[in-house]
Amino acid sequence: MEALKLKVGIMGGTGLDDPQILNNRVEKSVDTPFGKPSDVLIVGTIGDVDCVLLARHGRKHDKYPTNVNYRANMYALKQEGCTHVLVTTACGSLAIDVQPGDIVVLDSFVDRTTKRVPTFYDGSCNEFQGVCHIPMHPSFCEATRKILIEVCEELKIGHHKTGTTVTIEGPRFSSLAESKMFQQWGGTTVNMTTCPEVALAKELGLCYASIALVTDYDCWNEAHGVVSVELVMKTFKENAKKAISILSAAIEKLSKSNWQETAKAAQEMAKSSVML
Repeated sequence: MEALKLKVGIMGGTGLDDPQILNNRVEKSVDTPFGKPSDVLIVGTIGDVDCVLLARHGRKHDKYPTNVNYRANMYALKQEGCTHVLVTTACGSLAIDVQPGDIVVLDSFVDRTTKRVPTFYDGSCNEFQGVCHIPMHPSFCEATRKILIEVCEELKIGHHKTGTTVTIEGPRFSSLAESKMFQQWGGTTVNMTTCPEVALAKELGLCYASIALVTDYDCWNEAHGVVSVELVMKTFKENAKKAISILSAAIEKLSKSNWQETAKAAQEMAKSSVML
């Protein structure tokens, strides 16, 4: 059997779309059966690993969460040969011990979105025939999550090994009543982009994992004031270097493992979930 060639897609969220993370950078404009991705792909390397960087909201941040072409983004990374996708997401905290500046290595989600196409298998593309009932537990690639956790520990970066994010439609922030309800549901963080991205990645058999960068306490913690764009961007920019350090070290660590069986299992799961 031919050895798996590791290639990592990096999906930068709010404030983390700087191509300087890559060496030997080349911009590449691509198209997919689902339209164009959010921006050009920036292909390059981190160490000896081939990588592809894509700004989720576009480099000008001109695509609000609902209008991100999630299917084109994921398809473009798969089309480029990515085996893994590491993403960052700005989020608000729903837990008192998850503080602004912390990292949460997400392991589950609650989907509160209503306007996004959640699957490749909607009959619009001949490549995806049938109906895909993809299992979402575990929601993220556990082997890749383990690498992210190990890196956070090695770099001595404050982090939480598990966390459930509630993905809201946006672009508005939550009301106080919503924020308190999400806490009752067991949410750790609240964001606007994990869904349907995580499910689409799984339908494609990609090893997908996410680091949530906590920027605020949403609006439930009145002692810390309410969430605002200014607060989100200030905290996120302060943590951008931290996120880049995690991604760079994680990719180096990924390259030292054999991903043949993990990737094969992910692809078989995707294939076996389709009913024709």
